[in-house]
Amino acid sequence: MEQSLESLVELAKAGDQAALEAVLSRIQDQVYGLALRMLWHPADAEDASQEILIKVLTHLSTFRQESSFLTWVYQIASNHLLTRRKQRAEEKMQTFAQFDDFLEDALSADAAQEESGADWLFIEEIKIACTMGMLLCLDREDRIAFILGEVFEVSGEEGALILSIPATTFRKRLSRARLRLRAYMEHSCGLINPAARCRCARQADHKLARLKARGKPLKPLVFAAPLLQQRQRPEVAAGMQELTALDRVAAQFRSHPEYQAPNSFVEAIRTLLASGNYRLLEETEEQERDVQSEA
Repeated sequence: MEQSLESLVELAKAGDQAALEAVLSRIQDQVYGLALRMLWHPADAEDASQEILIKVLTHLSTFRQESSFLTWVYQIASNHLLTRRKQRAEEKMQTFAQFDDFLEDALSADAAQEESGADWLFIEEIKIACTMGMLLCLDREDRIAFILGEVFEVSGEEGALILSIPATTFRKRLSRARLRLRAYMEHSCGLINPAARCRCARQADHKLARLKARGKPLKPLVFAAPLLQQRQRPEVAAGMQELTALDRVAAQFRSHPEYQAPNSFVEAIRTLLASGNYRLLEETEEQERDVQSEA
């Protein structure tokens, strides 16, 4: 029988190296998924995830089971992501008006242009990248509330605990994020409003046509890569048009695939564990906490 995460944590705190590696393997995908949705760029998400897991390692002895371990991890991850300096995608895309400008090339292109034959996987890549990009138009506080509340589906109380804010504040941020995304997608996104101008297939065709014109190859899939394993489209809520607009927005974000931490990232964490260098970081953290408590 598989051991519970909490029992593995207790073994890891007692010095069990195998248990420690098992703990990290259980949480690394959730941490990476949260970072990817917050930062959009995979390389930035990978860097942030590694920094978060190192913080989990060096603070593991402070976990007191006052919440679930995963909630505690989300606390560390959320604080790190909220306080980290702005990343490249955040600098580039900050408002919904900027996002409209970004999409306008394909929308203003000649409707009679030759179709470039984008398959469904590439269309999914464009769709997921686009909807994730919309999250960047929310400020960090509202963005993480939406990701936790709608994508990870944490309760209002749990979300408040993760972000160290009152439950009423968490619900207010989540509501504000929902309303802003709904307003934008109802106006601009064909996934939510059939009368809206933008279409994922049109954006995909335009992207492929530009690559072809420049003689550049298609880059490997990033956001839709997990779908290659199942070779089928992700399920979106049935009867989409019968749902309220708000529910349709949530369904689109929940339909994104489950992301796994990249192999290079996993190997880097394993190397850190094998080297034992994280223990030096942990000792430094403990010394700093002792100094702070004495002060």
